[in-house]
Amino acid sequence: MDKVTLERIEKLHPLVREEVKEIIKECDEALTGPAKVRITQGLRSFEEQEKLYAIGRITNGKKVTNAKAGQSIHNYGLAVDICLIINQKTASWDTAKDWDNDQVADWYECVKIFARHGWDWGGNWKTFKDMPHFEKKNISTGKGLIKTSWRTLIKMKRDREGYVIL
Repeated sequence: MDKVTLERIEKLHPLVREEVKEIIKECDEALTGPAKVRITQGLRSFEEQEKLYAIGRITNGKKVTNAKAGQSIHNYGLAVDICLIINQKTASWDTAKDWDNDQVADWYECVKIFARHGWDWGGNWKTFKDMPHFEKKNISTGKGLIKTSWRTLIKMKRDREGYVIL
């Protein structure tokens, strides 16, 4: 696991950090060729979200999100975007390439691992597919299983560090 990925994991919600480390470890072990997983985005501030939402609406460019500030699971540290790093230097978002020649696209090997851990994949969305995106919607806490959505999360109290209290 590379330094950038570890730094981004440490900013995620404390309840998912260890799980994400395990997922990335499993992905990297499954990918026996030159591809390894890098988290390109984890926790995103409301301000960053507003800037992304403005792209294609207020500023030039193609729309990159339909989520306003507070409407993205990234805003709560419960989502990650990934890419594959090839030979420790080149980023790839190619979902079809089989870098390790095991007859399964490396991207889909990772999709399966995230799914095993209960993470939803943006590639399964019916509209506005988001191939690099994974989010944790069901979180097991001492209070039981919490089904999270931005509508629920935005109303929740936060701790001293700014994370929602689950």
